[in-house]
Amino acid sequence: MVRGGFPAPAPAYGRGMARFPLSPFSPAFWRSPLRGPWLTSVLGVVLLGGITVLFVTGLVSYAAYNPNLAPVNDKTPDKGILGFYLFSWPTSPHWLYRLNQGVHVTLGITLIPVLLAKLWSVVPKLFTLPPARSLAHALERISLLLLVGGALFEFVTGVLNVQLDYIFPGSFYALHFYGAWVFFAAFVVHAVLKTPMALRNLRQLREEKSELTPAAPAEPTVSRRGALWFVGGGSLLLFGTTVGQNFDGALRRTALLAPHGGAEPGSGPGGFQINKTAAYAGIREAETNEEAWRLVVVGRDGRTVRLGRADLLAMPLHSVALPIACVEGWSTSDQWWRGVRLRDLAALVGHDEDPPDVLVESLQRRGAFRRAALRANQVADSRSLLALFVNGEDLTPDHGYPARIIVPAAPGVLNTKWVARMTFGDL
Repeated sequence: MVRGGFPAPAPAYGRGMARFPLSPFSPAFWRSPLRGPWLTSVLGVVLLGGITVLFVTGLVSYAAYNPNLAPVNDKTPDKGILGFYLFSWPTSPHWLYRLNQGVHVTLGITLIPVLLAKLWSVVPKLFTLPPARSLAHALERISLLLLVGGALFEFVTGVLNVQLDYIFPGSFYALHFYGAWVFFAAFVVHAVLKTPMALRNLRQLREEKSELTPAAPAEPTVSRRGALWFVGGGSLLLFGTTVGQNFDGALRRTALLAPHGGAEPGSGPGGFQINKTAAYAGIREAETNEEAWRLVVVGRDGRTVRLGRADLLAMPLHSVALPIACVEGWSTSDQWWRGVRLRDLAALVGHDEDPPDVLVESLQRRGAFRRAALRANQVADSRSLLALFVNGEDLTPDHGYPARIIVPAAPGVLNTKWVARMTFGDL
């Protein structure tokens, strides 16, 4: 017979085991004392202003391509009523696109730590049960899912585009454009529902408990203000290592996280930034030398002229200082371009008084904007040139030799390089 009595009963499941549940669907799972309505409200108000600016500058950037001018410019042909706001893109001020896209990209990257902190602060709400307690609650949950998914999609695709990582399952322009509308619609619904509460939380001296307040908070290791300083420091770091891609010289060297940051790609008159090299575009010297290259200009009633570089040099030449600015957010300072005015080329083929729209075609063999259209107001501007020189020297092959378009305030891809043909008239 075994002495010592019966063994003690085994503890019931959960007793003596983990003190807190391991399931994220339990409120006790989320223990950070930093979470609460005040922190979420501060981050939300910052994003309310920042994302609104991002959306507006994004729409303006899209309009700069004149997508309703011609199919070659339109990467979202099924946009329907989403293009209700489109307008004829102006040519003044000449730095308009440079400023707009610089703000759009730099602000987007700067807001990444704020967005991540905001998502972290509300992540328990994604696991709240039941999924919907009322119609209003269901609407809020749906908008929250669209908001989170849309935010991640827009910021990720935007960063990939800035980094020149074109790994999208389609056109970046279409994905980013349609994604922005879905995201912003959810953002507006969420803002309408939550902004009054957020402002009330910011005005209160003592924070009230809410569903964001942890049920069993852990010991704090940092204050909420310290957390905000941490998030702000991250944003400042990203700003400082990105904004320099909008400038030349020493400031560009500070853009450590941007492909067009750091040192200039070369020296001399042509030593400024580019996206596509002549080699990437498939441009061969045999087709750009003075003996082989001819610019074909077509106009009214099919009138056609063919011009060699010597013919263009014999025409009146004009100089203008204009920057290059691209959708990825980088730009150059003003470069000095010299060449033939587009309106003078239009006059050669019968458009003497009111230059029409023009379709420009490149020798480039691949790329979304191998062909691009310019509006009549862009053609008529006296600063719009078929450039032959830059900064006092012939264009380099990478900058578009033997001839390229340069138009004030136009996105970089509309400043077509290695121009082969120009067709003036209704597009």
